[in-house]
Amino acid sequence: MDIKKYIKVEKVPGGQLEYSVVRKRVMINKDVIAPGKMRRKIFNPRIILLDWPLKYKKGENQTNAELLKEEDWGVLLQLEEEYIESLCVQILKFKLDVVITEKGLCDLACHYFSKAGVSAMRRLRKTDNNRIAKACGAVIVNKPDELQQSDVGTSAGIFEVKKIGDEFFAFIVNCKEPKACTVLWRGPSKDLLYKVERNLQDAMSVARNILKNPKLGPGGGATELTVSATLKRKSSSVEGIEKWPYEAAAIAFEAIPRTLAQNCGHANGENAWIGIDGNTGVITEVKEKKIWHAYNVKAQTFKTAIEAACLLLRIDDIVSGMKKKQPPGAKAPSKPQVETEGDADNEQIIPE
Repeated sequence: MDIKKYIKVEKVPGGQLEYSVVRKRVMINKDVIAPGKMRRKIFNPRIILLDWPLKYKKGENQTNAELLKEEDWGVLLQLEEEYIESLCVQILKFKLDVVITEKGLCDLACHYFSKAGVSAMRRLRKTDNNRIAKACGAVIVNKPDELQQSDVGTSAGIFEVKKIGDEFFAFIVNCKEPKACTVLWRGPSKDLLYKVERNLQDAMSVARNILKNPKLGPGGGATELTVSATLKRKSSSVEGIEKWPYEAAAIAFEAIPRTLAQNCGHANGENAWIGIDGNTGVITEVKEKKIWHAYNVKAQTFKTAIEAACLLLRIDDIVSGMKKKQPPGAKAPSKPQVETEGDADNEQIIPE
């Protein structure tokens, strides 16, 4: 589920935020090359997508041509025109309505297309071309001579170009099985639109994570407190120095919800649904308030925190991959000092 690939966010300044809509279609900030000669509205269009320039391709190396006669210059121009014409003939034999390419398109090719009644668009982004392919069922072709009838997209209902604000946008709508969509944001300023877009990206990421792994955990600090209580119980059943990481991790998990530990029944892990409401700051039952976290995000956060702590310990030579043998009669290592709840509560955040 690639959000950035198949969900395009278009930001158009002007209007109110309430005018924003989600379109089950592809929307591109492009106009046809020749607006006066090419159609801007086509029903049931036949669309071809190209990743090839429809113009005379220059050589990669520097080339010098010595012309002895005036007619030789005309021969060179004629060769270029014949090359462009051959490309257009290969494309037009499929009886198309719309040609879209990611590369350039010269004026001569534009002339041939407009003369045949075909609308053309050039210099599209790769992501936009991929979304059009998903919407209309077309296949992106690298070379015109490789075109086949199955590469033509026929699933679109309407191809239309409209003006929104001060810019023109091309729409491909009424697709039979659209697998791409567009979110159109309207607002008074670009700064507001960028902020709203960031919030939308976060919301879509949450939805994607839940679809990929449909598990939820209680929010409001309830998950951290429950994990902390479980680690404390586990540490009581472990002997020796192996219990120290459990105790340290249990206290670390209480860093954010530490002030709620004594009031929420979390001392023994009895109530796993008690947390804090971020809107009111009141201790509440997060299950009733429907405050949830995506399971895979929360699990990854815990794993990353523990791995980072282990990495720092290895760097400081506190934890080693090889156990050193203790000489006979040596004392057991003393327990390292672990920050307690009281120490953390009395810690000064800003020094005097």
